[in-house]
Amino acid sequence: MAFPSNELSQLDASLLGEPFDVLEVAKIPRINILEISPNAAIDFMQKLALADLNPDSAKLAIGFLGPFLSGFGFLFILRIVMSWYPKLPVGKFPYVIAYDPTEPLLIPTRKLIPPLGGVDVTPVVWFGLISFLNEILVGPQGLLVLLSQQVS
Repeated sequence: MAFPSNELSQLDASLLGEPFDVLEVAKIPRINILEISPNAAIDFMQKLALADLNPDSAKLAIGFLGPFLSGFGFLFILRIVMSWYPKLPVGKFPYVIAYDPTEPLLIPTRKLIPPLGGVDVTPVVWFGLISFLNEILVGPQGLLVLLSQQVS
């Protein structure tokens, strides 16, 4: 097994702001999730997902995710309305504002859920998913909201 050169380890140490020892990194235990019981795997993933979230970082995440998910939800509502008018010039302003950010998500979804009776239902599916995420993460009883209210 080839180890990185001393120059690379010094570069990594300068980037991380702390000493870097290749032999110590090699000793990090590897976890095979397939060998862990399902409950232990779920516990591990939950701890990993919330490992670095303290109340302050949860408030910061709410500040970004709340408007982002609300904005994307609004764009998908516009896409639902736009789907009623198939001859709209989606490449021109103002339609391109809703078309360009949402189309990369809709293309692969259309492969899974083809149009039903000529009606594209994928914007409705994505609107539902985004609304669900918004409620679960940043809603009144959302995970990030409850985490931000935790007292250390």
